[in-house]
Amino acid sequence: MFDLDGTLVDSVPDLAVAVDALLLEQKCAAAGEERVRLWVGNGASALVRRALANADGIDESQVSDALHQQSLKRFLHHYRRASGHYSKLYPGAKEALERLRQAGVRLTLVTNKPSEFVPHLLADLGIDQMFATWLGGDSLEQKKPHPAPLLKLMDKYQVEAAQTLMVGDSRSDISAGKAARVATLGVSYGYNHGRPITDESPSWVCSNLDDFFTAALTNACSQSALPSDA
Repeated sequence: MFDLDGTLVDSVPDLAVAVDALLLEQKCAAAGEERVRLWVGNGASALVRRALANADGIDESQVSDALHQQSLKRFLHHYRRASGHYSKLYPGAKEALERLRQAGVRLTLVTNKPSEFVPHLLADLGIDQMFATWLGGDSLEQKKPHPAPLLKLMDKYQVEAAQTLMVGDSRSDISAGKAARVATLGVSYGYNHGRPITDESPSWVCSNLDDFFTAALTNACSQSALPSDA
C-alpha cells in the first residue's frame, strides 16, 4: 500500500500554486513552495486551514469554519487548474512500482488527496496501470492516520497484516500502518511537516524506493532458494 504525495510524487509545486492563488485572492502574502511543504500530509482541508492560520498569525483552531469552508472551495478551484502541471515522480518511484508488479506483488494506493484529483494525476505520471485499486481521502469516512483505508484494502484482497506493507513519507502513513498492525517503510525525502521520518519509527527507512525493493526482492529470492533445512 503506497501513499502518493511525498512518497511517489512531489506534488507540492502544484499545491503551492493553488495555495498562493487562494491567499492572494484574500489580499494575503503568498506562502511559497517551501512553506507549503511543511503543511502537506493530511489532505486538502488541513492544508487550507494551515495556510489560513499562518496568514493571520493564529492557531489553526482559531480559523473560523465559515472562512475555512469558503477558502477550501476556492483552493480546490485553483488546484483543478494547477494539478499535474508541475508534479514529478521521485527518482526510483516508477522503477520500484514496475519491479514489484513484475514480481507479482499486488500494489494499491492510499492517499489523503481528494479522489477527484487522483485518476488524471496517475495518468499524467504514467502510473495509472500500476495499481489494483486506490482510495482517496474522501473514499471512506475516515482517512489516514486512521487505519480504516488500510484495513479496507486488506479485507478486499483477503490478506493478513504479515503479508502487507504500508509505504509513506509522513506521520499519517506510519501511524496508519502501525494502527493496522502492518510493517511500514518510510521514505526520507518526503514532507512530514519538517520532521525526519525516523521520528515516526517506521519498520524501515529508505532514500530511494527502487534501491530498497531491488535489495528486498533479491534477498527474498536468495532466501527462497535456500535448502529447506537451512
